[in-house]
Amino acid sequence: MRIAVVGAGSWGSAFAGVLRERGHEVALAGRDAAERDDVTAAELVCVAVPSRVFREVTASLPGSAPVLILTKGLDPESGERLSQVVAGRAAIVLSGPNHAEEIAQGLPAAAVLASANEQLAASLQDEIHSVRFRIYVNTDLVGVELCAAAKNVIALAAGAVDGLEAGDNAKAALITRGLAEMARLGEACGARPETFSGLAGMGDLMVTCWSRHGRNRRAGELIARGHTPEAAAAEIGQVVEGLTTAPALRDLARRNGVELPITEAVCEVLSGASLNELVSGLMGRRPTDE
Repeated sequence: MRIAVVGAGSWGSAFAGVLRERGHEVALAGRDAAERDDVTAAELVCVAVPSRVFREVTASLPGSAPVLILTKGLDPESGERLSQVVAGRAAIVLSGPNHAEEIAQGLPAAAVLASANEQLAASLQDEIHSVRFRIYVNTDLVGVELCAAAKNVIALAAGAVDGLEAGDNAKAALITRGLAEMARLGEACGARPETFSGLAGMGDLMVTCWSRHGRNRRAGELIARGHTPEAAAAEIGQVVEGLTTAPALRDLARRNGVELPITEAVCEVLSGASLNELVSGLMGRRPTDE
């Protein structure tokens, strides 16, 4: 296939390598319109740009090829899932535990493709799947996209646990309750429960919350140690999607009448609230059934 990858950061570059290894003709372009001459002739356009510019970039794409969404987040202006932002094109989402650093090294990984068009997702599965990058198809587009967005917010909280040196027990509890938050929101939005125990849900959440490569985990750790969110992002030097996604996810949950205490706490910390007080508040919530 002739494939264009828009977004020449670490993930876009690593995924372009996966495609070239499968024998595809791949053009890697930055997000600027002037760099995207090769998009017009592409049979597939992969978009790996930050969520804050996703709407602008996809709106200006030439041609009519399907869009494979590699970005994990929500549109910060509308709170829409990114597949809802893509207008006039078929949209497919790729998600899962896929740190760019390991993909670029050729280490084994697995991911899911989700689309409203199951036939399109299945055809792309054949084009991308390899012995080192295993691809599954998941027809739950809503669930896969919400997992991709929410896991970054939970990872900020998990990083804060690391920064406070609160221990593995506390971190495991937070991640588990974070997964429950994700599933509650997914159910309210029409997602399937099993998606949250799969690669896009539990798989991506675990790697994002524990890995040394996790930008969101690292940002949460730095914030817990006294950095402002802006200073944490500057030190990391790469996009930290959870910082953009957290308020959009909170607002989506509120519109759907879903309680997300961890996400609410993350947003309060990002707005300057005391982390120690919020931890006490979370731990002091009324006991309930699991």
